[in-house]
Amino acid sequence: MLQTRRGTLYTGITTDVERRCAEHEAGRGAKALRGKGPLVLMHWEWVGDHGDALRLEAAIKRLSALEKRRWLAARSSADAVR
Repeated sequence: MLQTRRGTLYTGITTDVERRCAEHEAGRGAKALRGKGPLVLMHWEWVGDHGDALRLEAAIKRLSALEKRRWLAARSSADAVR
């Protein structure tokens, strides 16, 4: 999940987070992110297979902005406990 300069959250899937972030920063990624940098990587996680990743992405995209921030906060809290 990336955050734009204005605080908008963008969710996507990839097999290579570093490469994909670089593509987005260079303007070669999603059209929704072009000209909206700098971008900040807010969260990434390994998800089983491609189908699982697509389902998680779809579920996150259905959330409101506030719900996405709560989701992020819950993930960050869980990571801090580990």
